[in-house]
Formats: sequence, C-alpha cells, structure tokens
Amino acid sequence: MNQKALLVIDLQNDYFPGGKFPLWNTDLVLGNIKNAIELAQEHDVKIIHIQHIADPAVGVAPFFNQGTDGAAIHSEILAAAPDADVVIKHYADSFEGTNLEGLLAQYGVDELLVCGMMTQNCVTHTAISKAAEKYQVSILADCCTTVDEMIHNIALHAVSTRIPLAGYKECF
Repeated sequence: MNQKALLVIDLQNDYFPGGKFPLWNTDLVLGNIKNAIELAQEHDVKIIHIQHIADPAVGVAPFFNQGTDGAAIHSEILAAAPDADVVIKHYADSFEGTNLEGLLAQYGVDELLVCGMMTQNCVTHTAISKAAEKYQVSILADCCTTVDEMIHNIALHAVSTRIPLAGYKECF
C-alpha cells in the first residue's frame, strides 16, 4: 500500500484578504484544503505544511518576510493539522534547499498530493521538481489558487501532460 503525503504549500496570511498579496478564491480553497486535511487524517496520510520565508540575505521582499504576521501559516490550517511537520523554503520548489526529501523518506512516502498557493509558481514547481520524479504526484486542482482564475487554469493545463490533476475527494 502506498504511503501518501499531503503537501500544503504556502497557506500564509499574506495571500488572504488583509495580506500583502491577496489571491483569488481564497475562501473556497481554504475550505477545500481543510476538508482535504480532514480526509488525510482519516486515511493516515502524512500532512506537511510548507512555508515560504523570503530570504533575508536578499533584502526585504514584497511579502513573506521573516517574523511578520503575513508570513505565518493561516491559523485555520494550523488548527486543522496542528501536529504536522513544517518545512521552511526560500524557493518555489519545496524540495530546493529544504528537509522535505528527508521527511518523506523518514515516513516512507511514495505518493504526493500537492496543494496550495500559488498554482503557477510553488505548487507546479514542487510537483514537477526533479526531486519529485521518484514519487507518484497528483495536484489537487480544487485545493489550489493564484492571482486569478485564468492563470490558475493555464498553470493546471500546462502541467496536466506530466502530473495528474484531481479533486481532493478522489485522492483519499
């Protein structure tokens, strides 16, 4: 039997209303991800929060600056999976320069369910990462968002020849 992991990428305050870079459709996506987390817990799927922190060595970024409320993981996501590991990243690819691969190996994971923000950036870059090639990878299309619906759909279509797209209800 496959050991799955749900990667919840960049569900951070700056992407929500009141943040420095609010995205499209965040309320629906937040609810869907909370539902996906609940299903993951019911099916013994590992949940891993991935948090982007801007690299302070490059100066102040437009958002996700270390120590700011905007960089914090959304409280409803943390409440839904309070015991999940948190991987800190500085690049769009969640594997690049992080301990993600080590965690996945520790848990014996061979299948990744990828969701989060932004679809065309961190979600797809993680899903098509060279490091992700050894896993069976799916993107939970209804658990992702970006700046608008068109870019979201373009990004999903762009990776659809390499990565299966699914709704969260189909993956557990």
